[in-house]
Amino acid sequence: MNEPAQHGPGRLALIRARKRQGLTQEAAAEQIGVSATTWARWERGKQGVRPVYRARIAQTWQVDAAEVERWLDTTPDVDAPHREDSPPWEDEDASGSAASSVEAAGRLWRWEMDASRRHLLTGLPFVPAMLGEWLLSWRYDSAASPALSSGSGPAVGLADVQRVLDARVAFSRMDHHFGAGLVRPAVTDFMHYTLAPLLRGSYTDRVGAELLTAAATMTQLAGWMAFDLGHHGQAQHHYGQALKLAKAAHSPLVAASVLATLAHQARDLNQPRWAVRLSQAAVDAGHEAKAPPRVMAMLLLRQAHTLAAQAAGAESADPHTKRRVTTLLAEADVLFATGPSDGNPAWITDFSQAELAGEGSLCWHAIGDHRRSAAAAQQALDGFGADHTRSVQLTHISAAKSQLAMGELEQALDSARAAARGAKELTSTRAITFVRDFHIQLQPHRANRLVKEFDTYLETELAG
Repeated sequence: MNEPAQHGPGRLALIRARKRQGLTQEAAAEQIGVSATTWARWERGKQGVRPVYRARIAQTWQVDAAEVERWLDTTPDVDAPHREDSPPWEDEDASGSAASSVEAAGRLWRWEMDASRRHLLTGLPFVPAMLGEWLLSWRYDSAASPALSSGSGPAVGLADVQRVLDARVAFSRMDHHFGAGLVRPAVTDFMHYTLAPLLRGSYTDRVGAELLTAAATMTQLAGWMAFDLGHHGQAQHHYGQALKLAKAAHSPLVAASVLATLAHQARDLNQPRWAVRLSQAAVDAGHEAKAPPRVMAMLLLRQAHTLAAQAAGAESADPHTKRRVTTLLAEADVLFATGPSDGNPAWITDFSQAELAGEGSLCWHAIGDHRRSAAAAQQALDGFGADHTRSVQLTHISAAKSQLAMGELEQALDSARAAARGAKELTSTRAITFVRDFHIQLQPHRANRLVKEFDTYLETELAG
């Protein structure tokens, strides 16, 4: 990263101190546990430095706290307006007013609509250090009132909010059926041209809270779709904006869902410690919000999955973790069985009995109970409808992995063939990746005639 030009006096003493340590901005940020762009904003005097990070700098660089305070003796230019063309990741933490959260989300959506800048978003890396900032900010920073009643846009009512929620449900169903590649452009178009003007409108406190909540869930969906396409940095920034909007809306229920989705991403990107922390934060937020049973079931299931993945990656088996995973799966089953309730948010409707069994299958496989995993996968396949193409495809792979682990090679290859056919129908990078990951696991069986036939089939089926 090139060091940015200074805006105003900046923090020249901090820059000199970093250079005396022989560190780049990226290396200093990694040491202290923040992202490189946050560190850059500190050096420019554009963002305040929390006490926890001031103490960490002093401890890491072995200097007095007073010396760190001297380096940071520049008033952050927090009131300066953002330039229209400034990167949407300039403000990465989840703090700030509702107005700043809306402005930051709007910039992100504008960049999504600009073909000359969109490639910068899709090329962003996943930055684990950002997760720590977001967790600290979600838990400890105060949020201002969500009311924005004096906006310059049109008057907004609850009927407008309901249209956003309905659109989110429709987009989610299309995503399940077709994959993110086909649907995501429509989502970003909706956020920029329909949702952003509503957020700039005039509304009451109640409508403002509901609108920010709806915006958070829509932004989370855009992040999920970027994740499905393999654009992990882009997905992460949308999740971060969704968490900011949920905080501004005073909605721990939506924040719990966002945190659980961040845990899912961290788990898939081999960040098990962050995945476990995020999933625990999601469960805590769910308890804080007095989440309905089915929402709590989903949160506990995601926590079980992160713990199972951590156990699978460990060098030796951890009986305590396996027992914990088993307990969480049982608790999720019991909570789900209580049935729907009046307090269920619209976004939990996608969490069905089949989804519960499908993700449970992945958990059982990760902790080595392959027979139970295969049974859960079959239960999921029996329950999914025709409009859940991607879930069916991913569950076929889950079944194939468990069958392979049990030595049932022919059945595993049959399941993998079904998965490959489903992946070809989807515009989902993740669906293809799952099939190819299974193909790698066949390496010890390469000499087998059935595997050779599957190799040929897969090469033809996934060509192009």
